[in-house]
Amino acid sequence: MNKKPIKFSIYWMYAILLVFLVGVFWFENNVPTKEISYDAFQKYASKGALKSITVYSNKNEAEAVVTDSLAKELFPEVQYEEAKGGRVAVIIPSAEDLQKRIDEWKSSGAFTGEVKYEKSSDFSTIIWTFGPVVLLVALWFFMMRRMSGGSGGGPGGVFSVGKSKAQMFDKDSANKVTFKDVAGLSEAKTEVEEIVDFLKNPKKYTELGGKIPKGALLVGPPGTGKTLLAKAVAGEANVPFFSMSGSDFVEMFVGVGASRVRDLFRQAKEKAPCIVFIDEIDAVGRARGKNPNMGSNDERENTLNQLLTEMDGFGSNSGVIILAATNRADILDKALMRAGRFDRQIYVELPDLNDRVAIFKVHLRKIKTSPDLDIELLARQTAGFSGADIANVCNEAALIAARHNKKTVDIADFNAAVDRIIGGLEKKNKLTTSEEKRSVAIHEAGHATVSWHLEFGDPLIKVTIVPRGKALGAAWYLPEERQRIPAQALLDQICSLLGGRAAEDLMLGSVATGALNDLERATKIAYALVVYYGMSKNMPNISYYDSTGQGYGFTKPYSEERAKLIDEEVSAILTEQYERALAILREYRSGLEKLADELYNREVIFTADVEAIFGPRKWASRTDEILAEEEKSKQLKAAPASLTDGSDTKAKDVGTESSSGDVSDLPADMPPVPGK
Repeated sequence: MNKKPIKFSIYWMYAILLVFLVGVFWFENNVPTKEISYDAFQKYASKGALKSITVYSNKNEAEAVVTDSLAKELFPEVQYEEAKGGRVAVIIPSAEDLQKRIDEWKSSGAFTGEVKYEKSSDFSTIIWTFGPVVLLVALWFFMMRRMSGGSGGGPGGVFSVGKSKAQMFDKDSANKVTFKDVAGLSEAKTEVEEIVDFLKNPKKYTELGGKIPKGALLVGPPGTGKTLLAKAVAGEANVPFFSMSGSDFVEMFVGVGASRVRDLFRQAKEKAPCIVFIDEIDAVGRARGKNPNMGSNDERENTLNQLLTEMDGFGSNSGVIILAATNRADILDKALMRAGRFDRQIYVELPDLNDRVAIFKVHLRKIKTSPDLDIELLARQTAGFSGADIANVCNEAALIAARHNKKTVDIADFNAAVDRIIGGLEKKNKLTTSEEKRSVAIHEAGHATVSWHLEFGDPLIKVTIVPRGKALGAAWYLPEERQRIPAQALLDQICSLLGGRAAEDLMLGSVATGALNDLERATKIAYALVVYYGMSKNMPNISYYDSTGQGYGFTKPYSEERAKLIDEEVSAILTEQYERALAILREYRSGLEKLADELYNREVIFTADVEAIFGPRKWASRTDEILAEEEKSKQLKAAPASLTDGSDTKAKDVGTESSSGDVSDLPADMPPVPGK
């Protein structure tokens, strides 16, 4: 077996120097030594208190080992055993004069020890004189290397702090990403395919007088594939690709960010044609002048100014295309967003149904799935999931199948994976009393009963009172994805959310804290109806939504009278839908009781169980047909799906019960703004 060669590290020098200094200190201070006068030295020698004498002729110094009794007298603070072998040091007139005195002591019998003549070394003196200075210089270099990111011994050391940290992926890179690796995003890919064509055939456009776009900004929610799309552009164009994060420009040293911007564009011009990708550009491109405590000398603003200059200055950047990604385009500086810098804004939205099918197919390439796996059903169950979420579902399903020693991954594993990702792990021991379990069953049965009898209620998949995360129960739905949401659909959703609280009120005569998540989401939807969508009776066609994202600061765009009217309208909508939910539950009370009993006894019930109690839904949809087919083929086993409000966000109809007042922390997003 070949051993790896030992690599030299700068830390070895620090360790060797430290060990050497400790050794010198130990040997210099291991034997107690005291400086005395020449008269005292002669006095001790004449009394026979010296064992041996060492004369340093080149420095006119001498040392003598004293007897144990004298050592105890000279070094009272040192233990007796350590004082043995103690020494005295003295400055002598000359070696010849001391030799005469030694001859006299020997002739009188006062001194009978050994006399040695040596030359003293100045090395220890040099160490103690310059050692601290050397250590301070070494420490300074070490700290500068750490702050400049060069602790790994890279070229430039402390002087490379202003160099760009961009990683370059050449066209010959082994991990090349192409458009085949990017599923969905058909509109975004159409946009960036033109950029690829610009890089491959620039003369085709310049001959007609056109200019190649300088930059494109990828905007979209997290996990939608913005970075992956940028890598695919570089892979398809077969050009060098510089990747850098916006935070890499910002350092504690003044001027470093601007220096790194200049160095990045210098490297890009040398490699042109190429692509420069700046991820999370909002870290450096935030709008200027927003912080009153920072003036024009703000390091981040200087970096942004340099970036603006490089993108559209006097210099030519032909062949260099800038791609940037952010999910906070509303806070970017307007000068950065104008044409000539980022000529195009490409919106990378959450995938729709067809895109999710394509994304599942990409991530299922390396997973051994069962032949009867319905990918379309998986895509319908994951409405509002991003590409990263779908990748997580596929990986989690494979782990669950392996945990159960399966040969392939089937639909049950994917359902369990979605369950776990959305709701968390099962906690069957969380419920402590039968009374609490009964209350949760009634709450969830209320949700299922109301939604089953609403025109715009999403098709039900299952209802469970098995705790997951902080939720003690949940009703899972398979939502219909709508681009335009009617007012009645939002009202039906509020009514469905209030069905759990209404069922508790009707069946138990009291309410509990478990409806907090439902009330929060219902209130948000009612507020959006009034303030954003202009759908209220007394305030029609009025919207206070700010699409710029700048907000209204510390002021409200309406008066106190209008604020009071908004509160009254929101309260009226919630009260009306609550009474509507109560009316539905009173009409179908017998079915509600049967459903609650089934939930209490079985803990999980499915669409067929609800249909057996209430009959088929009056408003059937394509989703209902799919669920019916799944029920017949016995493939639907604990199939979860998110309850959405027609938007591209994950939201669940989760009713929670807890004696301590804890509630679910699952997300409850605002309904989408039409046209956004």
